[in-house]
Amino acid sequence: MDQTEIVRREMCKTINAEPGSREDLESRYGDVYDTQELQEHFAVLGFCAPFCVVARKSDGVRGSVLFQHNPRFYHSFKAE
Repeated sequence: MDQTEIVRREMCKTINAEPGSREDLESRYGDVYDTQELQEHFAVLGFCAPFCVVARKSDGVRGSVLFQHNPRFYHSFKAE
């Protein structure tokens, strides 16, 4: 059983209730990536909505990003 499922489901509801535009997300979180940009900057290692586990290609640092569903944008990179 996934002990994070309830929390993650609530986070997904909150994030996707009023998804932000790219500009809005950039003003709140800084760097924002669409799917193609994410793949250019990060190797995707796995995901469990609303999180995506990644490794930054420039230096190999592992971490996670948050994402919203539609429009699909990734943001808030946090290194492990």
